[in-house]
Amino acid sequence: MSRLVIDLLRPYRGRLTIVFLAMLIEIAMSLAAPWPLKLVLDDALGSHRLPEWLSWAHEYAGFGKHTLGVALFAGAATLAIAVVAAVASYFDSYFTTSVGQWVANDLRLRIYEHLHRLSLRYYDHAKIGALVSTITSDVATIQDFASSSTLEIVIDLLTIVFMVGLMFWFDWDFTLIAVAFTPILLLFAFHLKRAVKAATRALRHRQAEVLSIVQRGLGSILLTNAFGGQALEVAHLEAASHASVAAALRARGIKSLMSPMVSIVVAICTAVVLWKGTSLIIAGTMTAGALTVYLAYLKKFFKPVKDLASMTSTIAQTTVALERIQAILSADEIVRERPGAIDPGRVRGAIRFDRVTFGYDADRPVLHEVSFSIEPGEVVGIVGPTGSGKSTVLSLLPRFYEPMLGRVLIDGIDIADYKIAALRSQIGFVLQDTVLLHGTIRENIAYGRPNATEAEIIEAARIANADEFISRMPQGYDSVVGERGEILSGGQRQRIAIARAVIRNSPILILDEPTAALDPESEHLVIEALRRLMKGRTVIMIAHRLSTLVDADKIIVLEDGVVVEQGTHEALIAGGGLFSELHRIQFQAARHVADAA
Repeated sequence: MSRLVIDLLRPYRGRLTIVFLAMLIEIAMSLAAPWPLKLVLDDALGSHRLPEWLSWAHEYAGFGKHTLGVALFAGAATLAIAVVAAVASYFDSYFTTSVGQWVANDLRLRIYEHLHRLSLRYYDHAKIGALVSTITSDVATIQDFASSSTLEIVIDLLTIVFMVGLMFWFDWDFTLIAVAFTPILLLFAFHLKRAVKAATRALRHRQAEVLSIVQRGLGSILLTNAFGGQALEVAHLEAASHASVAAALRARGIKSLMSPMVSIVVAICTAVVLWKGTSLIIAGTMTAGALTVYLAYLKKFFKPVKDLASMTSTIAQTTVALERIQAILSADEIVRERPGAIDPGRVRGAIRFDRVTFGYDADRPVLHEVSFSIEPGEVVGIVGPTGSGKSTVLSLLPRFYEPMLGRVLIDGIDIADYKIAALRSQIGFVLQDTVLLHGTIRENIAYGRPNATEAEIIEAARIANADEFISRMPQGYDSVVGERGEILSGGQRQRIAIARAVIRNSPILILDEPTAALDPESEHLVIEALRRLMKGRTVIMIAHRLSTLVDADKIIVLEDGVVVEQGTHEALIAGGGLFSELHRIQFQAARHVADAA
């Protein structure tokens, strides 16, 4: 059994013990169930009295030594066995379900928490649909195994042992017939396991593909509608869904071989036992009741054998699920805290990149020995051609990624020496692609500080020039913005993002082209809000329009991941370097647009 499953089951040892005891009682009642019928056939209809080993029933319970008395005892015994088995079954079912649900809950949380600890590097290559499939389908498989299969294996083994013992007690040569076929079944099941595992792995892959396509299609529904791609998206899903159906049918076809195989073996054994048993009854060496009990045991014997054989397919499915879950839990792309990491408190905001080299792939660096310094309270712009590494620089500051070489320092201390959560609490973000969560405007504004008061939320919205349009909405701050805030305009989303940064009140602020896609009126409101937000903070800003950096204290110019220029707007224009060239191109483009208008 996987170490992961054992760890998940350990907190529920008490409940599993109750389940185990209930299952043992169910086994005992299952073994006892055929005996009342034997009493009727052999004693009520035969000797007309209870056997000697049940003499206590006459002495203490008043059952008579005659046909109806024996039948009455058999009926009472049948009822008692059924009641005890039903009570045991209830406890078995209830606590089994309880364990399964809590194990699934613990596993989902463990996976989800681990996913949130991974660096963004992991998500550069991961498929979200596959991750969702693991958290849902694979966790459900582990839930089924943990809640029932684990104990069922033990119980089935015990049932086989007890059943074989009783069957040998009845007639050893009869029992050899059944036992002789058991290795054939188990050998068949062992060979079937490999095929089931391969088919299940293919099925899980296809199911993950379906989820990925659905997630991608619904996540880009605006683009799909804009370009009329509905039919193409449906075709993609249809192809993936058909492949999933084919994989599911292959897996089911392989697993379905077990039941017919067992049925045939049981039929052969039953036929032989009926033939041999009838001859023994005629010869007077076996009673009809004994043959009836033996036939009942024969049927019950093959059920746990069948379950254990079928369990190989369950184990194969569980193994595949565990492989996919372990692939996530063993992912080592985690930004780790160093031993003794400290809480910086509220930082002053002095930032220094010291010969930083970084690449999303180890063999292709994006930044090459980048060095620059920012004083507390300075506003610094980062500019450069597309692909020069601007956004990468901003991603290193909150430790979304780790540098390959060099250091990033805040207030003279390597950020790797800070606690990660404490470091990120010192940084506010307003990005070009504003992400709003499905929820109310209030919840989105307070996302970075959930304990913010109503007054603080409204004040943050006012500073961000958002209070006016929020107040006009039907439910005000309780208005639900929908997935990604699609019911709001770009400018409104940006102002909510600014309010979110205001309420976080971090000393360092990262602005990644926050006005790039806005119309002039929205841009004016956003810039006005940003100026309020930037006051008294260290600001690093990527700006699409270079003119917005006129008042920056410093501009850092990147080209191919290298710092090629640093200085004020005026000095860089005068220097005639890359910044001057970019500014000239942008100025000419803006003039052509104005002339065309």
